[in-house]
Amino acid sequence: MRLLSGMLLAVWALASAASPVEVTGLRAWQESDTQTRVVLDLSGAVEHAVFSLHDPERVVVDLRHARLGDTLQMPARSDDGRLQRIRAAPRHGRDLRVVLDLRGRVKPRSFLLPPDGRYPQRLVIDLDEAQATSAPALTVERAMAHRQTRDVIIAIDPGHGGKDPGARGPNGTREKDVVLAIGRELARLIRLEPGMRPVMTRNRDAYISLRGRIRKARQHKADLFVSVHADAFNDPRARGSSVYVVSERGATSEAARWLAAKENASDLVGGVSLADKNKLLASVLLDLSQTATIEASLNVGGRVLSALKSVGPVHKPWVEQAGFVVLKSPDIPSILVETAFISNPTEERKLQRSSERRQLARAIMQGIRAYFASHPPPGTVLASRRHVISTGETLAGIASRYQVSVDILRRTNGISGDTVRTGQVLVIPGAGDS
Repeated sequence: MRLLSGMLLAVWALASAASPVEVTGLRAWQESDTQTRVVLDLSGAVEHAVFSLHDPERVVVDLRHARLGDTLQMPARSDDGRLQRIRAAPRHGRDLRVVLDLRGRVKPRSFLLPPDGRYPQRLVIDLDEAQATSAPALTVERAMAHRQTRDVIIAIDPGHGGKDPGARGPNGTREKDVVLAIGRELARLIRLEPGMRPVMTRNRDAYISLRGRIRKARQHKADLFVSVHADAFNDPRARGSSVYVVSERGATSEAARWLAAKENASDLVGGVSLADKNKLLASVLLDLSQTATIEASLNVGGRVLSALKSVGPVHKPWVEQAGFVVLKSPDIPSILVETAFISNPTEERKLQRSSERRQLARAIMQGIRAYFASHPPPGTVLASRRHVISTGETLAGIASRYQVSVDILRRTNGISGDTVRTGQVLVIPGAGDS
């Protein structure tokens, strides 16, 4: 979900380059015994960063492509117990830095408020009284490092459920049951994977609408959406696994739906709201998002299909595209895996066996792992699992150091032998891969 935010924010910045945001008002007061509130009135939405500096204590607010309004009067010295004074100055010629000089250490929090009646767009900075602690304060450098170690989030969507049983096999096997079992096994494997975390759209026999499944994935800021199904056809001889991503036509129809609803929706595309954009900019942002998402979906889908080929037949040797609703989120790479044909008696028996379901889940996991090994989202644990080879190092020595097998290290990095070169960068797979 977050892989597009940097690109989209850059486009947004270019589109708004002609009109910097103005700070038209600035006020501060003591909200409570433990909190001071500072409010900046703005002429529009703004990108900002807030961080603390020490010795002396101060909070810095950087506003991107912004300036002070011509008529703005800076407040005089504050009588507040925490806030001493507020000062501001241009930064890098086009940005604005606001500094809050403090009498003691605080914990800052910030959020934007949309226009509301007589109030314009506002940036609110709350200064909460810092709790006494014997540990050293978290510096901005350490805070940034901490944010760079989040897990990759995989949304697993077992199809159907509740009043919707899905397809039935010749012997009565229900699709909703077998795909839930495969989904649970896939979640178990993901939980074992360092740097990954699963989210299930359903973990029981419950009905969830198609768009409700997408909403749950987006609420959890999923990096990938995997919908698990079991195919059916009127010819019982049809067999094999399939992988689908959204079709261009399906994406186009979804774009029209999002753009039509943007005025009263809080939907985000790569972290950027469409609600406050003009129609042209919203269309450009959405098109960029969907193009990148479909490319990523095809990439991960191809890897999953390749892994499925190693455990059984595939229905078609390429990733297919269709207008499935659950694949239409414009900012989450999404695939739909038809694990087997439940209408085929042989494959129905395969889906009934827990060993076969585990094998299918392992193949899906292998494809997911291969994709994120080469495309780790920025700011994740996986993005930090890199090793730069030094002089004298061997593949066997590196494998021993990270407690993975030489074979999986070769496969992950596309190495056919044991030769490595100084300066080469290796992706280190999870220890559970060996």
